[in-house]
Amino acid sequence: MTSFTVSTRRKFLIGTGVTALASAFGGLAMPAISRAGARPLFTHGVQSGDVDTTTGMIWTRTDRPARVQFEISNTESFKDATRLTSMDVLPDSDFTVKRLLENLTPDQDIFYRMTAVDLDDVSASSEPIVGRFRTAPSARRNIRFAWSGDTAGQGWGIDEVGMKTYATMGRHEPDFFLHSGDTIYADGAIQKEVDLKDGTKWVNKVVTEEKSKVAETLDEFRGQWKYNMMDEHVRALNAVCPTFFQWDDHEVINNWSASKDLTADDRYKVKSVPLLQARAARAFHEMTPIRYTPAEPGRVYRKIAYGPMLDVFFLDMRSYRGPNSDSMQETLTDEARILGDQQVQWLKRELANSRATWKVIAADMPIGLVVPDGEKIEAVANGDNGAARGRELEIADLLRFIKNAGIENTVWLTADVHYTAAHYYNPDKAQFQDFKPFWEFVSGPLHAGTFGPNDLDQTFGPELKYVKAPSAEQGANLPPSAGFQFFGLVDIDAATEQMTVRLMDRDDVELYKVTLDPVRSA
Repeated sequence: MTSFTVSTRRKFLIGTGVTALASAFGGLAMPAISRAGARPLFTHGVQSGDVDTTTGMIWTRTDRPARVQFEISNTESFKDATRLTSMDVLPDSDFTVKRLLENLTPDQDIFYRMTAVDLDDVSASSEPIVGRFRTAPSARRNIRFAWSGDTAGQGWGIDEVGMKTYATMGRHEPDFFLHSGDTIYADGAIQKEVDLKDGTKWVNKVVTEEKSKVAETLDEFRGQWKYNMMDEHVRALNAVCPTFFQWDDHEVINNWSASKDLTADDRYKVKSVPLLQARAARAFHEMTPIRYTPAEPGRVYRKIAYGPMLDVFFLDMRSYRGPNSDSMQETLTDEARILGDQQVQWLKRELANSRATWKVIAADMPIGLVVPDGEKIEAVANGDNGAARGRELEIADLLRFIKNAGIENTVWLTADVHYTAAHYYNPDKAQFQDFKPFWEFVSGPLHAGTFGPNDLDQTFGPELKYVKAPSAEQGANLPPSAGFQFFGLVDIDAATEQMTVRLMDRDDVELYKVTLDPVRSA
């Protein structure tokens, strides 16, 4: 597999003289096969996520029942490291473990080291594995983060090059990476080869049993996640950059909602979408460093406060929606919602309480692009370019609240549609006009088929400022090798508090750039 050399804040080796990570981005060994009597192994690297000023989640996975020992330090030498209480990993969690690190120092490099002791033979312990992240600042400093979505979709798996966009993002040394959903494609089987239009073949160098069919069992959903972490670029970014995860439909099945019917889908023996959703949700929380919400342990929507200049509000536009339908109703009912009343009330309350300069709303679907589900409506926009109806009513209510509450500097980031674009929502050009102007930026895919562009619905007056997608002549579902793989970069300047957004491709070409000035509250 081709390796992409990158520069990182630091390059560090794993302790005891054994290099398990040649450097933070030098590439990790592929997950090894366990052998009876051998030392325990960490199979899929490390991850961190949901980092704020004083806390952060960390994750790893072993190849057997083990007691995982944890150390944290402010230096890569682990001099004067703090040892935490050990945690046991067992088959019921697929040998995964994650924990919340607390009482950390703001704006500080945190190195974490884990060692696994075989529960069946306590004399056998693993080589240690190390990861790093930096806590959010408590005072103003420059912030940089990346976002994108859509990994290993439409049959495009790990080829000779690997998931290159992850390596390209890593070169920019982001403080964190926001994964906007479609983190896996549980409904997208990977085959060994795919015939391309030019007569050549795409060869998936890595194919696993679980990834060779649609996911139905809990183990098969877990296997979808493990497949992505078999890519060296994914593991390398995970080792040094926190990922903030949200989900959309492909973590379960394409366009799932209460109206999804698998009766005629011969790929599935399991026909219950709620059962598939339950298994998918468990795998999602087992395989990612997302925080647990005690009041609702499976909840995905949440806020991460990343210092005085940035709050990120992660939406869940999938779990609480009404059924996909062709309804164009003119009153807001539970069936017409896409966020659900409780999530909307939470979002309004948190936005109103936010004192951060910028409020980033991380949406797993765009609000102005028409995304159909056959004859039904899959996203928000219904395509009639008229007054708010159906799911648009919930977004109209939210936008009106943001205006009336005097909330400034909201920016929407999203993915889902497999191309990149910049939209400016202008009430002067909208059918529904009771809102403040705002930007929505679209990115992705990370490593999946490329599609688009989609039609823009003018209910909220989006102006297309930039788009890059395949032409009609190029067609749809282009492979990653065609180059239409995208991510976004956001920089917030400590001195001016300006936000600069750049749309990038996987070859690190800057496609579009805009700098936004913060509006100061009166």
